[in-house]
Amino acid sequence: MSGYSEYTQSALNILRDPTQTMHWYIIPLLLIVMYIVTKELSEKHYHVVLAGFALWGVDIFNEIWNSMICFISGYAPVWGTPVGVGNTAWLLMIGYNIEISFMFLIMGITCCLMLPKDPKAKILGINNRIVYCIILTTLAVIIECFLNYCGVLTWEWSFWQRKFPWILWLIGYLPFFATAFYVHDRPTVKQAAAVTGGILGFDVILIIICACLGWI
Repeated sequence: MSGYSEYTQSALNILRDPTQTMHWYIIPLLLIVMYIVTKELSEKHYHVVLAGFALWGVDIFNEIWNSMICFISGYAPVWGTPVGVGNTAWLLMIGYNIEISFMFLIMGITCCLMLPKDPKAKILGINNRIVYCIILTTLAVIIECFLNYCGVLTWEWSFWQRKFPWILWLIGYLPFFATAFYVHDRPTVKQAAAVTGGILGFDVILIIICACLGWI
């Protein structure tokens, strides 16, 4: 590779520098996230909240390896959030902004609130968790492809393109919903918390390692 792509360089110029990008709308977004989490906790939906954070944690893991690919290759991340189109208030990692972070946490909670209470119930003869995984993953990939079409999410590697949606489906989103539903269906809150804590703890370790190596 001859150096970072134009899109990547534009993102690197503002990476983790909120003095260049911060906007007031982040404050009400933060309050919305806090409201959703506290409301679910007040209603004792502990499994839902833990599942939401588990999905959020899996997304962070994806963003970490995406950053690793960018800095190790010296070219581009698998997906990026460039400056100019779809500007962010705070770019946390090369393909991960504060808006995306809030979105995935809310999405994790929302998708679990959709679930039927009986994890063994079937829809058209198929376990409802599998049906919801398929539907939500497909919808997420469609939205992701639309964001790429609009230019707010850039894909610069040949294997990660709209013509290969099944890769996005299998790697990009299916693990998110599968993990969230797994945590949601744990028999006890303690077990759910252990899985979520393990995911977030692993993320923290990876972030520390990658930060020391300059891969994030």
